[in-house]
Parts: sequence; C-alpha cells; structure tokens
Amino acid sequence: MFGKRGGSAIQRIPAAVRRLTDRWGASPRALDALTALSCFALMGLDLPGLAAADNSLNGPTAALVLAAGAATLLVRRRAPWLAYLTALLFIGWLHELTLVQFALYSLGRYRGRRAAVVGTAVYVGYAYLLFNLPGWPADRAATLSAFLGLVVPIGVLAAAVGIAAYRQDLVRELDARRAETAVLQAVHHERTSVARDVHDFVGRELTLLTVRSEVLALRARGQSYEKDFDELAETARRAHLVLNDIIVLRGERVSTPGVDGLAALAEESGRAGSPVRLRVDEAGRALSPLRQAAVYRVVQECLTNAAKHARGQAVDVSIAADGPQLRIAVSNPLPPRDRTGRAPVSSGSGTAGMSERVSSLGGTLTATRTEDAYVVVATLPRG
Repeated sequence: MFGKRGGSAIQRIPAAVRRLTDRWGASPRALDALTALSCFALMGLDLPGLAAADNSLNGPTAALVLAAGAATLLVRRRAPWLAYLTALLFIGWLHELTLVQFALYSLGRYRGRRAAVVGTAVYVGYAYLLFNLPGWPADRAATLSAFLGLVVPIGVLAAAVGIAAYRQDLVRELDARRAETAVLQAVHHERTSVARDVHDFVGRELTLLTVRSEVLALRARGQSYEKDFDELAETARRAHLVLNDIIVLRGERVSTPGVDGLAALAEESGRAGSPVRLRVDEAGRALSPLRQAAVYRVVQECLTNAAKHARGQAVDVSIAADGPQLRIAVSNPLPPRDRTGRAPVSSGSGTAGMSERVSSLGGTLTATRTEDAYVVVATLPRG
C-alpha cells in the first residue's frame, strides 16, 4: 500500500513453497489455488488497516473483498486480465498493491512480453494519477519517495519475472517438441529398416521360389502338371513385383545382420570399453531372418546405451527360449554416480525404435531401471 503500510506490500511467495510445488509436481490447478491462497494471506496482513483507516469496511467485509480479489488468480492462465483489472480496482479503492504483483506476473507468464509491458505502463500511469489527486496521499512529499522506490519497482519486477518464466516455458516446450520429434524420427527410421529387411528377406525367398518353380517346370516338360509349375513361377514373380511396388526404398540397402552377427557386435563393444557376456541358445538361430534382425537391433541399441551411460561396466546378454517365446535380456550395472536420481540409462528415441521393431513382429519390450542396474527384456514369437 501507499504510505505507512507500504512495507507490507512487497511480499513474495516463500522459496520453500515453490520448491515444494516443484518437487511434488503439483497440477496447474493446484498451483493456481496455492497462488490465490498466498496472495490472500499476504493481503490479510493488512486487514486491520483496511477496516480502520482506508475505508468504511469492517473486518469480515474486508476479508470477503480480499478473498474475492485473490480468487481471480484461479483463472490467471485463461484470463490474467481479470486479476489485473481487479488489482487496479484495489489500488484505487483500498490502496492495496499486493494483488497487482501477482497479476502483472501472470500477465508476463501467460501472455508474454507485450502484454506485460502494456500492463506495467498502465499500472504505473494509473498509480501516478491517483498519487496526484487532491488530498491523496496526505503527505505527498514523504510518499513521493515511496512511489518511486516501491510502486514502480514492484510492477517492473513482477512483470520481468513473469516474462522470464514465459520464456522458460517456451524453452521447455521446445525441448519437449524436439524430444517428441526425435522419437517420431526414430520410429520412422525403424519402420524403414523393418521394411528394408522385409523386402530383402521376403524378396530373396520369392526369387528362390520362382527359380525352383521354373526348374520343376522344365523337369515336368510334357507332363500334365507342367502348366501348374509355370503358373506357380509366374505367381511368385508377380508377388515380387507387388512387394517392390509396396516397399519403395531409396539409397543404400544393407540387410540387418542376424543372430550370427552378435559375436562381432559384442567384440566391438568390448573394444569400446564395455565387455559383453553373451549367451545365445540354438533357439535364437532357428528364428526367421526378420526376427533375427530384430534381436540384433535390440542388442545393438542396448550396447550403445551401455557405452554412453555405463561405460566400463560389463553387459550381460542372454538369448534363450521361454516356451513359445524367445526371451532377449540385456542388463548392465549402473555406475555409482547414476544412483542419485539421474535419467535412466536408456530412454527416448532409442527405446522407441527398439519397441517399434519388436512390436511390429508381435513381441513385447520393457525397459526397467532398478537401484543397481538397467534391464531391457524383449520377447518374440518363435513360430
């Protein structure tokens, strides 16, 4: 307020409250309710003065008026101008400056720099106009310093903090969009890789089917079923053409290695500083080429994550039959520095790519971070 209660106007939400809300991740509505309650609590410190000095309001009536003003902060995200206009009313009627701080911050936070600058300019001009009204304040000389040292700074500071928070929100949103784009790109890349493998593996089998059908047709020359082999060969050729039309691939085409390529992958990881203990059952080698490629991709991504986040730690890779499923388990211990709440060893686009590859073949994938290790378990149908 102006005058004798000016010192009580400059109040801030305690840092402990902000840390508490950040820690527990309160919802936007809960944060708005906490903001409104904090504003009302700060204005409540001036209830005796409002009832006795500034106007004819009694204690309960003044409390209701202040509560109604603080309640406008509940909609500060959707309608920050409502709290701002109410704050201007409180300045002219009650000489109350607490609400305007929250209102200017909300303008900067949820409407950006332009709205905050306009709101601050109007607020300062409005307060200066009230200051020059005849008889208000009574001691103009003593209050001029309070106007220049209190009224103007609190408006500029509140708006500036709001603008800074608005920009921080934009940065966080941009980071989230970038992470989302990275995941989508990883999924798209994995789908393209799966399509490439489908084209190569299935195309090879169709080519063999065509050749074998033609050989059988030659052997059956003059027999009644010669025409059947010719039709089979033609059907295989048409299927290969349809496959080429459906899966259009550009650039270099390199088939993904299968289970036999895991030994070289483990050796490469060991040279990079992450030794691998590899155990592969014969059930893994009996998989179709496309599923073997999925096994290779899962192990490859897990070893990449281990090299990034658990360098120097041994990685256990197990590929074994589990009933009708093939179970791929990759685990590595976490370094001591990662036991303080850091992000999981593998997360984001790499995990999304692995999951896309496995789910496209009817399997499942889970990535779990325990206190001491990071474990990826994938299952694929063996049939």
